[in-house]
Amino acid sequence: MAAMEAGRRGLKVAVLERADQPGKKILISGGGRCNFTNLHTRPENFLSSNAGFAISALARYTPADFIALVERHGIRYHEKTLGQLFCDGSARQIVDLLMAECAAAGVSVLTGMAVSEVRRGDATGKFAVIANGTEFTTAALIVATGGLSIAKMGATGFGYEIARQFGVPIEPCRPALVPLTLSGEELGRYADLAGISAAVTVSAGKRRFAEKMLFTHRGLSGPAVLQISSYWKRPEAIEIDWAPGRELLAGLRAPGARRDAQAVKAALKAELPGRLAERLVEVAAPTSWTNHALEELERRLHAWAFTPSGTEGYEKAEVTAGGVSTRALSAQTMECREVPGLYFIGEVVDVTGHLGGFNFQWAWASGAAAGRSAGNRG
Repeated sequence: MAAMEAGRRGLKVAVLERADQPGKKILISGGGRCNFTNLHTRPENFLSSNAGFAISALARYTPADFIALVERHGIRYHEKTLGQLFCDGSARQIVDLLMAECAAAGVSVLTGMAVSEVRRGDATGKFAVIANGTEFTTAALIVATGGLSIAKMGATGFGYEIARQFGVPIEPCRPALVPLTLSGEELGRYADLAGISAAVTVSAGKRRFAEKMLFTHRGLSGPAVLQISSYWKRPEAIEIDWAPGRELLAGLRAPGARRDAQAVKAALKAELPGRLAERLVEVAAPTSWTNHALEELERRLHAWAFTPSGTEGYEKAEVTAGGVSTRALSAQTMECREVPGLYFIGEVVDVTGHLGGFNFQWAWASGAAAGRSAGNRG
């Protein structure tokens, strides 16, 4: 995105791609269909230590702008849920779109280019980038190296190294959009439910997400848990509402209603998977069946606490939270305030989107901002 925007403005542009082909992370996204944007993109869908930084770039390159590009290339797409847009065909179509736009803008995309050194000439102010023994000289250097997530796809901390080299501060990094782990007694209690999912609301502090949760052999996953993981901090607990907006045990409090563990299980099975309903009753069955005890159980079912022991780490994280400090960058251009001509965009920056196409939209928007700025520099 940055390259094609700069190329359209007449610059000679080279993309130095470390992998043997471009867009590898795009190709695996969205189950191979690429959740390329979200119709409901708003600044509040992003977290950063500098709240509001993303507003300008997101306003200058919107989901409608990328959708127009997709439609111009004849790519059919659909909305899945919650504004998430996917290709009807393959994620390959998005990579092909970007490569076609780069070609039309005269951009050279060079694959298998491992950058070994970046330096800046004191006299010229230009950057020298050494890759595979070849030196590239440029007045504008855009760093789009991603974060630490999914190392098997080639993720490294190289972008952070470049930032440190030029005195650009880094906000602490952590895995985000990542499964949470349980341990000890809590893991033993729920591990055999692996594969069972339920539509819930998950909350941590003031943040809450209403989507599906999935039990795994190591803990908790699914969209709702991935979302809350970006905000969760050890040793906090998270809370699960097993039946958002619904009262589970009202029938048991009716006059003459049966009140025992089997009746509670039956009530929960009407709303939840059977094995999960049984386990919740095993864990939380009251010692008496008074109205007060049933009300307390109802309350607990809407605020069921788990205390994660950690996360599955960068190997399973979809993105990296933290990164190049936005306080060092222009919100309009992504250019470093103290290092003219040096830009950071995408995941390497301390801007992290929610699950559902938001991180792609940040990539397009921040890339467009940097590419246009570099192109306008001449």
